Amino acid sequence: MPSRPFFLLIAIVSFGLLGYALYLQHVEMLKPCPLCILQRYAFLGIGLFALLASLGRATRGLWHGLAMLSGIGGIAVAGYHVWTLLNPTESCGIDPMQNWINALPTARILPEMFRSSGLCSLPLPPIFGISIPVWSLIWLVVLTLLLIGAMVRRERG
Repeated sequence: MPSRPFFLLIAIVSFGLLGYALYLQHVEMLKPCPLCILQRYAFLGIGLFALLASLGRATRGLWHGLAMLSGIGGIAVAGYHVWTLLNPTESCGIDPMQNWINALPTARILPEMFRSSGLCSLPLPPIFGISIPVWSLIWLVVLTLLLIGAMVRRERG
């Protein structure tokens, strides 16, 4: 079974990436699109479930699995986001998807974090030469592979 520090590290990285997304939104004034917000939910899911996995041994397997599922869902969303950037004629469905995301209770309770106001196909300034959706995809893949690897080691051990 993966250790408590392992899950705490996964949670800290996930929450740190959410913090950086908020920095980009509120300090750098980059508007999040609906796909960005869905990726935030994935990072939040990974972080919360990893944190819960670190707290209790009895339910660690459940929280571990839910963290992995959050990562897999996030990878799908981030992959689609990267695809929309590579195919500028495509859109993320700004009207229906944005309206749906902004109608979620979390968008009403924490609009600073979960309210969408940008366009998915709008290119954002790169960080170290890599676009923000690609960074998100990279981090989601890394976190998910770490979680999957830990699950495989647990099953073998």
